[in-house]
Amino acid sequence: MILGRRLTAEALGTALLLAVVIGSGIMGERLAGGNVAIALLANSIATGAALYALILVFAPVSGAHFNPAVTLVVALNRKIHWSEAIAYVCVQIAGAFAGVAAAHAMFGESLFFASQHQHTGAAQWWAEGVATFGLLIVILGSVRQSLPAAAASVGAYITAAYWFTASTSFANPAVTLARAASNTFTGIRPVDAPAFVLAQLAGALVAAGIMRWLVSSQK
Repeated sequence: MILGRRLTAEALGTALLLAVVIGSGIMGERLAGGNVAIALLANSIATGAALYALILVFAPVSGAHFNPAVTLVVALNRKIHWSEAIAYVCVQIAGAFAGVAAAHAMFGESLFFASQHQHTGAAQWWAEGVATFGLLIVILGSVRQSLPAAAASVGAYITAAYWFTASTSFANPAVTLARAASNTFTGIRPVDAPAFVLAQLAGALVAAGIMRWLVSSQK
């Protein structure tokens, strides 16, 4: 029963996160009148604010991972069992696609349609590695503080990462896969998604190793 509640929290949180990412992208693009910078600003602010709220709500239940890369690192740090981690990843991916469908339905779009937005090349792969590395550094560093501080840190970092990375910081394998099913402002071509996921996982693993060393050096 406890695991069921945790998995439900992960699924709901990831679904709501994707609804915000996709929905704010659609709304921003429609209202920006062709100004991509304004659309990205709306998208990034909405995503950062939603992350703050969702982490505050769901962290006491499931830890508020909403991200297979985060779950991987948590499992490597032996905070959850691998069987639980696999279940987390499955519901995160399912929730992400549910969030995409919910956002599309709100704006009168087909529930799923493959993205045509190109995101590829060494610069963008590197950007995804850096974005995910930074995200895990922020998470692993801030969780030792208060929950509001951790939520604010993650929301602020993601808002900033939209702007300082060439890829606009997907930084999440579940988000990446789901955004491939949305030919909207925040989409990514399905063919481009696997390289993003690999870069994200690599960035997360490097961050985990560095933070383990940093924390152990303080003991």
